[in-house]
Amino acid sequence: MRLDRWFKSHYAALPHSRLEKLLRTGQVRVNGGRAKASTRLAAGQTVRVPPLPAAAPELVPVKQVLSKADRDFLASITLYEDDDLMVLNKPQGLAVQGGTKTTQHLDRLLEGLGDGPKTRPRLVHRLDRDTSGVLVVAKRREVAAKLGRAFQTRSVRKIYWALTKGVPRPPQGKIDAALVKAGSPEGDRVRKARPGEQKAAQSAVTYYAVVDRAGQTAAWLSLKPVTGRQHQLRAHMEILGYPILGDEKYQGDLDLPAGIDNKLHLHARRISFPHPSGKGVVDVTAPLPDHMARAFAAFGFEARRTDEGDID
Repeated sequence: MRLDRWFKSHYAALPHSRLEKLLRTGQVRVNGGRAKASTRLAAGQTVRVPPLPAAAPELVPVKQVLSKADRDFLASITLYEDDDLMVLNKPQGLAVQGGTKTTQHLDRLLEGLGDGPKTRPRLVHRLDRDTSGVLVVAKRREVAAKLGRAFQTRSVRKIYWALTKGVPRPPQGKIDAALVKAGSPEGDRVRKARPGEQKAAQSAVTYYAVVDRAGQTAAWLSLKPVTGRQHQLRAHMEILGYPILGDEKYQGDLDLPAGIDNKLHLHARRISFPHPSGKGVVDVTAPLPDHMARAFAAFGFEARRTDEGDID
């Protein structure tokens, strides 16, 4: 289990932003060492938790109550649902989790669907705020654990669609470039690891294929990430020299073609994985968001089949 999810289970009322501060200042430790929210815990490890006064207003458990508008919104973005899980079509611009100055996020809405930390739905993976598309949510802790193992073992098949500045050459290939975090005025970003940064680098592999092109102006790409690093697809396309249209962190928002929205044109199009019950396969496709549908029309791209652009 990830450390942040462990805190969610044991200290459900602790805000994510407060946890991040405790981690940054070294007040939370695992086996005596500093840890990150993404640190994965194993049986037998010791988690040091600093004193969290129960009387602190921000730690008093409050049942999240969803408005009818919130429930209608969740229903409108639900692509698939059964007794174990949900697959949502996350809109572009909606944060998955909260943080500094981020009060409206998907995790807040999910809190209102359960009766407590043991029954609330749980995010299985994440998408960037500006990335749209398929997002898997487990309805119970044990289902989340099974799906988490599936993501770790790479038995989950993910297909993203992107529109890029220019047309990649060759039209199909593999990007194998380890990434390291690098701060910027625009916020968190990653870059290609340099010699000597192996310890801080995370391996990252992406397969890409050009599905269609508009001259040399833009291309429609199908992307298949083998690993799941932060901003992996966005950084890899910039490294390749063909940033994703509208990507303000990775040079994709410069000199946009006329009539194209200045929004990230990256969409988690399709996901498939073995059902955690052991019976069958879940295979879900998300329709294009409005700004990408307008761009497809402007460039003359036609996505007629749900499997068009997939990489085998």
